[in-house]
This record gives sequence, C-alpha cells and structure tokens, in this order.
Amino acid sequence: MATNTLDLRPRPDAMAQSKEPHIDRSLTLNFVGDWGLANFHRICSWLTQEFCDRAGPHSRVAIWSIRGGGIEAIHQVNNGEAQLCIATPAKLMTSALTGEGIFSASGPMPGLRCLATLPQRDRMMLAVDPKFGVRTWADLRRVKPPLRIATSSDDGTNFIGYVALRLMEAHGIDLKTLESWGGSYVFTTRPEQAIQNMAEGRADAVLQEAIMTPWWSNLIENKGLIPIPVEPDALARLSGQAGFEPASIRGGFWKTQQDEIPAVDFSDFIVIVRDDMPEDVAFLLTWCLIETRERIERMYAHLPSERSPLTYPLEPSKMANTPLPLHPGAQRYYEGAGHMKGS
Repeated sequence: MATNTLDLRPRPDAMAQSKEPHIDRSLTLNFVGDWGLANFHRICSWLTQEFCDRAGPHSRVAIWSIRGGGIEAIHQVNNGEAQLCIATPAKLMTSALTGEGIFSASGPMPGLRCLATLPQRDRMMLAVDPKFGVRTWADLRRVKPPLRIATSSDDGTNFIGYVALRLMEAHGIDLKTLESWGGSYVFTTRPEQAIQNMAEGRADAVLQEAIMTPWWSNLIENKGLIPIPVEPDALARLSGQAGFEPASIRGGFWKTQQDEIPAVDFSDFIVIVRDDMPEDVAFLLTWCLIETRERIERMYAHLPSERSPLTYPLEPSKMANTPLPLHPGAQRYYEGAGHMKGS
C-alpha cells in the first residue's frame, strides 16, 4: 500500500561524488516547461536553482511556457531556441528521432538527446457517463450513443490528443463514425480543461491522462463514470507505433472499481536537450537532477506515491534509462556515479 512517507536522509549514492561539479563561466539558458502551473514548470524551477548555484556568477535561466500541446517545446530545443525541455509520454518521443507519427510534419530530429527520465505512472483512458449503459468498447459500437467526448485537440501539437484519437480509431471509432451516432469531440488543450467540461456537463465522456489527480477520482468515485477497458485487439493494432504500450490501472485504485482496467501507458517525463550542448553543461545538469533529487521529492511527499504527479522515490538507475540516447555529458555522469548497468 502506498504511503506518503519519504525518507529524506542522505542516500549513499549522493555521497558517491563528494566534490560538487562547478562551471566557472556564466551561462544563459532557456528551458521550456508546460503551460505555467503544472509539473514541468516546477521541475524546471528546481533544476534552475540547483544549476545556477553551481555555475558562473552571472548565470541565468529563463523558463518558457508553451501555448499549444507540447510539440513546440521539442521544436524549440531542436532548432536551438531553447537548450532544454521536458516532455511526456516518454516512449512517444522516440518517434521524434525518425520523424514518424505526430512528428511526421516536422521530419526527423536526430540530434535530440536525453539527460534523464523522471518517473510518472500514468495512463490514457476513456470513461463514460453511466446513463448510456455501456461498460465496454463493444457496447459503444453496439449502442452507438451520441457521446460528447472531452479530450485534448488532435491538432498536430498535442501529444494527449494524438494518443487519444489513435486509441479511438484503433477501436473502430473514427471521427466520421462518432459523428454518425450524433456524437462529437469537445476539444481543449490541457487535461484539467477536459475534465472540467465533463464535470460541468458539457461532455458525456472523457478521454484523458493524469489519472492520479483528484479530478479523475471525483469523476469515477463521486460522479459514477464508467472506465472502459482497452481491448487487446486495439492494442495489437497500435503495437507497431511508438508510445502505445499496454498498461493497466490496478483494481481498487478508485473505490468504486475493484477490477484491473487495461489501458494505454502514458508514463514518464523525459528531460530533452540537443547533442551539441556543451558536455560540462549536460554533466552539471544531470548531476543536479540526480544528486539534489530529494529537493523535488519533498514537493510531492504530501501525496501517496501512486497519487503523485511525480512518482517518488526517484531512482538513479531508472532515471538513466531513457528512450532517447543519453547526451555524452549525462552518460559520463551516470557511469562515473555507478548508476548504469555494467558501470
């Protein structure tokens, strides 16, 4: 059972490098977070403080907000406007290297590299108002209810909307089919906007991530929404695409749902840079991510780990396991600190 206790005593691995790294020259960096009030900005703020404490006296970091669905952050790092961004879900980002899927319009970005994976246990799931009497995707295809589905826009920028609509299509319900039932999408950009549309009666179903939030608990436990388990055949259709890994929500995660619920994985934040970032900068940023991680853990310790938007405790060996290649400076840190297999 998850608890909200967190051991913040110094860890043995934090002592592995007694001499802190330092960069004498002053640096100006641009980080890209989220829309302004979510977890990426908090992480960027933590990393900014720790980095600037160990860089030249006039060092500074700007944290930019996004306006769209997140892809612009990766473009800004790729084209050199920003030096670092955070993105989710982690495994979807592998298609940025090859220019596939949501990245097909922008083309390959082979110079992207990672500093770390930050664990975040999340799922993409559809839940429907009980008034329709449906509990499965087969029920949906049979009943053909006129659902207004609250989700994020599939506009070429939004990772949530991209995954959500591919999930619908894999179950045989594309936009044309939904509209033939008298249904529609209620599009927004951010997760909480979609949840609010559902909570305030502007939608009959919600297709979203961030399942650990109180928004979802309220919809499932208090509003009685029915989670719709993902079908194995749909997962098989999606299996060749990056970012569509099978996952599940454990039985009892919500008080009203005792059975395990198959879903699509939407997990983990990754810290992305470009391959031409100076090696000492990448090394220091990675050092800060690992060696000062208890600072960010404290910000989430009031929540049980599985209800936290950042799944603590952060484990260095798992943070070193990234879906994009590690930057050489990051790899040098992990190997020197003994956090990589075989090191």
